Amino acid sequence: MKQRLHAWRYLSTAFLLAVLGIAILVQIVRIQNSPEVASVIDQGNYVWKDYYPPRGEIYDRHGSLLAGNKTVYEIGLDLTVNPDMPTVMLALQMSGLDLDEVNYRISLAPVNAQYIILDDFVSTDKAKQLMTLQEAAYGDPTGKNLDAIYFKAHYARSYPENDLASNVLGFVTEDNHGYLGIEEKYDNILAGIPVRMLVPADPRRATEYPTIPPGQTIILTIDREIQAAIEKILDQALVSTNASSGTIVVMDPRSGEILAMSSTPRLNLNDYQKITTVFPGETPFNRAISQAYEPGSVSKILTMAGALDSGAVKPDTVFFDEGYILVGGFRIVNWDGGAWGYQDMTGCLANSLNVCLAWVSSKMESESFYSYMQRFGLGHATGIDLAQETSGRLKIPGDGDWRPVELGTNAFGQGVSVTPIQMVVAASALANDGKMVYPHVLYAQIQDGKQSNTRTQIVGTPISANTAHTISEMLANALETESSAALVPGYRIAGKTGTAQIPLAGGGYDENDINASFIGWGPVNDPRFIVYVWLEKPQSNRAASVVAAPIFKQVVEKLVVLMDVPPDAVRLQMIGR
Repeated sequence: MKQRLHAWRYLSTAFLLAVLGIAILVQIVRIQNSPEVASVIDQGNYVWKDYYPPRGEIYDRHGSLLAGNKTVYEIGLDLTVNPDMPTVMLALQMSGLDLDEVNYRISLAPVNAQYIILDDFVSTDKAKQLMTLQEAAYGDPTGKNLDAIYFKAHYARSYPENDLASNVLGFVTEDNHGYLGIEEKYDNILAGIPVRMLVPADPRRATEYPTIPPGQTIILTIDREIQAAIEKILDQALVSTNASSGTIVVMDPRSGEILAMSSTPRLNLNDYQKITTVFPGETPFNRAISQAYEPGSVSKILTMAGALDSGAVKPDTVFFDEGYILVGGFRIVNWDGGAWGYQDMTGCLANSLNVCLAWVSSKMESESFYSYMQRFGLGHATGIDLAQETSGRLKIPGDGDWRPVELGTNAFGQGVSVTPIQMVVAASALANDGKMVYPHVLYAQIQDGKQSNTRTQIVGTPISANTAHTISEMLANALETESSAALVPGYRIAGKTGTAQIPLAGGGYDENDINASFIGWGPVNDPRFIVYVWLEKPQSNRAASVVAAPIFKQVVEKLVVLMDVPPDAVRLQMIGR
């Protein structure tokens, strides 16, 4: 009986809501087609027009404005007063307007037009120059020619720091559509809700136009100071290494908040029309999320983590490296072609031994190895809230182009493609007690004075907390054993280099160029940051330990200051250890 009563209530409520919705629609149609409305429309006094609200602003996590709105002008001309066009054109030219654009717009105007738009998105400076000329001509018998000029102020997107964080932000075109980055991903909430209203048909009555509530304001996880610092470091690195491009990502491994993300080239967002020049052909707008590549030895940390977690090996497991190993009938050798003899697993990581890691993945066997790689997210997009993320690829047994030798080569990052953000997210499990976090750039949304924050999300737990602590210690010990150029005095860091050959389209690998990477996090016992550095085709040296590791060090030296991270000794003393 109760169930029937509830069902009746639900149906009644649904019916009432449907009737209410229909009534609202009928009222809208009635108003739009009422004799009064029809009369003013027929007389040409009013028109239905769509109005777009000011776009929501974008701030960094500390309140620095990254994307806002500036006032620009639509400049129109009243043709009913029969203005002297040479006089008008001279005034426009003196104000710095583009006469070619003006003449083009005039050529498109209907023969019987009473009002034409001469130019739009005119800067405030140029508009004020024209206003000054108009005021100076007031009272002059010929001044009516300039009185015929009208100004309509409206908003246009503005980026106060030009190309800062441009790969993250994206841009907005004159039609108020966001493209790439944050501007595209959150276009709907930033743009607000357009309103269709009946307004005066005469553009000169612009003061009667309605005011529309702006789109939502959003706050990013980006730290403006960290972002500026890594962009400077990256630009200097490209010069010193003569690399063709570069990427640096900084994330909080505990929350997934992206503190900084930069790749080259970068675009002055106030001059977005040059995008095809700055990014010719298939050049990715943001390599951190849109360019997958073979990472090489940085992915050895995932292989070792999976092997430790599965029990296939332990840190003190000893392997005798005789310089090669056969996997799937193919011979795999080390990066230097040498044999390194007896090595424990930390030694295998410290010396970046391909043969050892291929042996490790073989001990895991293919089902276990690929299960861990998939749990780390390889081959899948992270879902980061930026437009145009790509997923890379992890071939697995059963795929038509997978070969048994890839169980060995995939173990050291060859034959698998990832994006920098995928590697950062995968490695976050090693830095964050085995928990992998969702990477995001949106910190909060603000609407009607209310702030809604983005919550931390755990997207997977590929390894145990104990395994995460063990692999972090092994990597920290490995860096210290080799006296890595990535080490930062006073801070214990875990990390790994990656020097990867670049595959050729027709098969095989490029003998001349490499990709150099470094991934690391710290402080080891309380990670506050995880940093990924990638240089594409550096020419100064072919070893990531020489070109990428020092850049990581420079980034961390900035981070510990900007994030106020005390040295290990001070920090441990503060917490009573």
